[in-house]
Amino acid sequence: MLSHLLIKNYALIEQLEMVPDKALNIITGETGAGKSIMLGAIGLLLGNRADTRVLYDPTVKCVIEGSYEVAGYVIETIFEEEELDYAPTCIVRREISASGKSRAFVNDTPVNLDTLRRVTSQLMDIHSQHDSVLLGSNEYQLQLVDTYAQDDDRLRTYRADYQVYRHRQSVYDNLLNEAGAMRREFDFNNFLYEELAKANLVADEQESLEQELNVLDNAGEIKERLLMAYEYIDNPEQSVVALLKSAVGCLNQVAKVADQYKPMQERAQSALIELRDLAGEISTEEENVDIDGGRADTIRQRLNLIYQLQTKHQTTDVATLIAIRNDLETKVSKVLNLDDELAKAKTKAEAAHKKMMASAEALSKARRAVLKPIEKEIGGLLNDLGMPNASLQIQAEHGKPTPTGIDTVTFLFSANKGIKPQQLKNVASGGEFSRLMMAIKYILASRRSLPTIIFDEIDTGVSGEIAIKMGHMMRDMAGSHQLIAITHLPQIAAQGTAHYFVYKDHSAAKTVSRVKKLTVDERVQEIAQMIGGKNPTPSAISSAREILEQNAVA
Repeated sequence: MLSHLLIKNYALIEQLEMVPDKALNIITGETGAGKSIMLGAIGLLLGNRADTRVLYDPTVKCVIEGSYEVAGYVIETIFEEEELDYAPTCIVRREISASGKSRAFVNDTPVNLDTLRRVTSQLMDIHSQHDSVLLGSNEYQLQLVDTYAQDDDRLRTYRADYQVYRHRQSVYDNLLNEAGAMRREFDFNNFLYEELAKANLVADEQESLEQELNVLDNAGEIKERLLMAYEYIDNPEQSVVALLKSAVGCLNQVAKVADQYKPMQERAQSALIELRDLAGEISTEEENVDIDGGRADTIRQRLNLIYQLQTKHQTTDVATLIAIRNDLETKVSKVLNLDDELAKAKTKAEAAHKKMMASAEALSKARRAVLKPIEKEIGGLLNDLGMPNASLQIQAEHGKPTPTGIDTVTFLFSANKGIKPQQLKNVASGGEFSRLMMAIKYILASRRSLPTIIFDEIDTGVSGEIAIKMGHMMRDMAGSHQLIAITHLPQIAAQGTAHYFVYKDHSAAKTVSRVKKLTVDERVQEIAQMIGGKNPTPSAISSAREILEQNAVA
């Protein structure tokens, strides 16, 4: 339940705090005093949109904060799924900065509006005049049936199956749409693939072939230069090796005389060994250089093929050609296996459809099972509310699967005997709507574990004995729910376990809305004014005191 409400800098409210009673809270006040403003602020906690126009002082941020006692209500799972800290007291806050930026928090953790709505929808329900309009829509009527049927688990199962079906059907439809284009492109793609596959491309072969061709094209000169280099180093008649060998011999002699020359002798010996090795390697390379015109022609042909393929596919390297070949192979293979893929996708879609329809039928069965009980309960309550000839019929028709199932629910209503029930939006007056909505809210209250329910003038269009009965129904609901009711009727105001009065304060330079909790004597005066006007007579005051005492005894 709502244990504390704080509103700062919102519309005409500079600062307002409430600590509602756990049972039936009555809110009264003159029209325009700020009752609807309070509801607008609470609506922000439910995730409604806001802008800077709601700021009382446009230079200061607006803060709406509600503390809810949630122990005993099974909502921990929502906190786990949204990765929020759970505590017996849940604090929800909305802030609107002067710049218009809006932020939301649950237990001091920043959340987006979708998460905020999901959490607070389990904490509070507001009935407003908008609900009376919604009552005429099939979607809202279906929600009412689902709430009464308590089919949340079936609805979640169906929605999960529906999403799987939609995904699998989409995969099949997309594949089917692509199939024609893929088949039209098959011949061209297959030609390109076979051309690249026939080339037997190897990564990095272009570089090695270009290098080999360069050697073959210059083989004569390379062979000549290598031979000259060899002869310079190791010519039998006069060479660098022969001269270095003589130098090594001289250093051997001096090294024998003194050890200080030994390092030079070793370096000379090492240089001699390295030079002989180099000469041998040059000789080997010279012998390996082959003036082979046939091999050069073969390489040129191979490189020409690679260059042609690169030009054709607008690339400069073999690696990209190989990637293109692999991509074409995938496309060609996909077309070759297209019938199998289509068959598999269709089978999966059909299986998902079958499972979805089974879930839909189970959900529909649960809904249809409660239609007559709803009609009976609401009929009885409408009779108690002074509409003995009223009748409500609920029709359910099957249709195509939607996110909410295969059912379309229609409420048909008649307030008078002998008049055929018609759709609600066509037949119900304001007072009839109020009584019908009261009956619906009453029967649904026992089906939901909502901590707090707010009624915004649900008593519109009723008076007298009917108002008393509506007040009794609210008092009864308050036994298991916290109720906050905005009303203009003394019969309902007298039912409250706490009474708050909203008024405008004109004492400062700028008008503000304020709220105060009334004492017993103040309640008597307020209800007397609701009965007899601004200056109630002693009779009105006596009547106010009497109905308060009667309800206190009740």
